[in-house]
Amino acid sequence: MEKIPQYYTEEQVAQMTCISKKTLQQHRWLKKGIAYSRLGRSIRYEHSDILNFMGGNRIEPESA
Repeated sequence: MEKIPQYYTEEQVAQMTCISKKTLQQHRWLKKGIAYSRLGRSIRYEHSDILNFMGGNRIEPESA
């Protein structure tokens, strides 16, 4: 059986990522940032897209 993806609201994503709702809105307008789905007037972010965005901005420290 296929697993149903977990979706989050703009408020939940803002809280999880410490990115303000205003910044998330601006990123959507500029077509950058976290991928999202629009369902009517509602915006939803898929869990895997949030993780991919955060992983893509990961900084690995150099080994000495």
